[in-house]
Amino acid sequence: MTFDAIGIAGTGLTLHRKWLDAISDNLANANNASATSGPAFQARYIMAQAGEGTSGAYVAGTAYGDANGVIVNDPNNPLADADGNVRYPDVDMAEQMGELIMAQRGYQANAAVVDRAKETYEAALQIGK
Repeated sequence: MTFDAIGIAGTGLTLHRKWLDAISDNLANANNASATSGPAFQARYIMAQAGEGTSGAYVAGTAYGDANGVIVNDPNNPLADADGNVRYPDVDMAEQMGELIMAQRGYQANAAVVDRAKETYEAALQIGK
C-alpha cells in the first residue's frame, strides 16, 4: 500500500500538467482576434475523473468553449468585417488565473507527495543495513 503513493501522485502530476497546459493555451490565445466569418479560439477545459480504488486520477476528456466567442467592434483591426467587427475568444482572464493557481498548487502538492514517499522508501531501505 505504501508503494502506491508514488503511482497515485504520478497520476495527479500528469492530470495537473495537462490542466496547466490547457490554461496556458487559453491565456495565450485570449486576445486573438478572428474574422467574424470564422470561429473564435475555443478555450480548452480538462475534465478530471477519479480512478478505481487507489489508481489515482485521470483526464476523462476535454471540453471546449464556444466557437462563437464575443463580437467586438474594432474597425482598425485588419480582420474586421464591413461593419468593423471581429470575433474574440470567450475567455475570462480572471477565471483562468484562478484555475492556474489551483493547478499549480495541485501539481506542487503531488510533487511533494512523491518527494516524501521517496524519502520514506530510502529510510526503510536503511533499516535493513
